[in-house]
Amino acid sequence: MKAQGHALPAVLYSFRRCPYAIRARMGLHAAGVVVQIREVVLRDKPASLRLLSPKATVPVLLLPDGTVLDESLDILLWALRQHDPGHWLAGVDDDAVRRWVTRNDTDFKPLLDRYKYAPRHPELSSLQHRDMALQVFVGPLDDALASRPFLCGTQPGWADVAVFPFVRQFAMVEPAWFADEPALPSLRRWLDFWLASPWFGAVMAKRPVWVDSRPDTDGRAQALV
Repeated sequence: MKAQGHALPAVLYSFRRCPYAIRARMGLHAAGVVVQIREVVLRDKPASLRLLSPKATVPVLLLPDGTVLDESLDILLWALRQHDPGHWLAGVDDDAVRRWVTRNDTDFKPLLDRYKYAPRHPELSSLQHRDMALQVFVGPLDDALASRPFLCGTQPGWADVAVFPFVRQFAMVEPAWFADEPALPSLRRWLDFWLASPWFGAVMAKRPVWVDSRPDTDGRAQALV
């Protein structure tokens, strides 16, 4: 994938393991959008990121025309609206599908954080935090995937990409438990598909940390391929 002409590429501020950033990078990769990736350290964010987005969270996408997108879902959908070779936007206006993404971001993510960092939330045990996540989101998600292979239907879609990085984190907290939990067979099948997918593999390469005073090593965009 090559940048066309001499146009400046978009710039993506990212953090490799952040589920929001993974969501954005997978959309950009699937759409074939060439970006200059600036890997940041969350405890020491560059001034250029703070100038672009006052909330200073990743991902942040700076387009060549100066437009700034600082919500991961906006970046994912923007990328697919430029080019959608896999037809991932099918069902984008389906309210039932969109509700899964909303529930992921508003209901599941706070529970996931409490489960991952249970010592910071001693009001409940790690097991209790996990059970709440199961009841509120993870269990119902498995039920939905029992009747269809993907959230959008029979083919991979934007909602799967939006939710997958967060389920990945959930599975990583207690891998042995997740692998053996009898109530989640459909979710494991779905997760395994995305973990093995070329879209995920392509966006997880380790990159040097961006420093504002340091130009790119070769002066070119770092393509998500």
